[in-house]
Amino acid sequence: MSTISIPEVASSPAAPSDHGSPPKRRKFPWTPLALLAPALIMLAVFIGWPLVQLVIMSFQKFGRAQIFGAPPEFIGLQNYAEVLTDPEFWGVLGRSIALCVVSVVATMLLGVAIAVLMTKLGAVMRTAVSVSLLLAWAMPALTATIVWGWIFDTQYGLVNWALTQLTGENWMGHSWLIDPVSFFAVAAIIITWGAIPFVAFSTYAGLTQVPDEVLEASSLDGAGGLARFRLIVLPYIRSILLVVLVLQVIWDLRVFAQIYALQSIGGVRAETNTIGVYIYSVSMASGDLGAGGAISVILVAILLPISAYWIRSMLKQEES
Repeated sequence: MSTISIPEVASSPAAPSDHGSPPKRRKFPWTPLALLAPALIMLAVFIGWPLVQLVIMSFQKFGRAQIFGAPPEFIGLQNYAEVLTDPEFWGVLGRSIALCVVSVVATMLLGVAIAVLMTKLGAVMRTAVSVSLLLAWAMPALTATIVWGWIFDTQYGLVNWALTQLTGENWMGHSWLIDPVSFFAVAAIIITWGAIPFVAFSTYAGLTQVPDEVLEASSLDGAGGLARFRLIVLPYIRSILLVVLVLQVIWDLRVFAQIYALQSIGGVRAETNTIGVYIYSVSMASGDLGAGGAISVILVAILLPISAYWIRSMLKQEES
């Protein structure tokens, strides 16, 4: 019968070193902690403390009287109960999720397509596309929405003029923002247009890391373009696409500026509110900061699993 012998060095953690000197103690990493301290303090002050105040406010009756100095009253879960039993909240949440799904799918498809196109272009055309994407990305969301509002304008909009010329019917005077369906179609176009540059640049950076030798070898083996992208390119950039996808879901679910600006131009606010605008309306317009805080905490609870998944993906990517 064979036996397994355990080395004495391994069984004795306090064994002296080969030179007979005692083992060195690991020093506490004060330097990394000191370097991280300013950032941690800033996060605690500017993000952590307001978040704590928001959670506390969601359990209080906090209206205009409390803004002017009246003490808030603790009412427990009453704000959450009123919000969760309000049909308008579920309607707003459903519209927000639907708009998020449409915008994210369109953004990912067009962004990846433009990134692949950039790998096929020459230096001059690739530079022109990059500059165009940067200009679109640099434009503030509110400014972009106003410009798109002019394009879809009822009397002088480019879209109505083009449709009139193409179809022969008179589209002048047609309002794209009165009907909720066409309102959200215009909103999805604006949101997608502003988000495509981030997806395109991120994906293009990943595509440049795919080895050319692997692609050439697959071409010699007879693989077509679609097969090369699905079986070779996609596994290389999967982690990048996953991170970009999660970020797009988070950003598009709490979109505010585009919806609020379109409502100001001509949309029906009651039928086109999304969750970001709804929180603003309840908190600032109605003056019920307690209910607005409860809706905000519910939105954070919805986004928390998505954010946790994104952080986990980032950690896995760093480990790999």
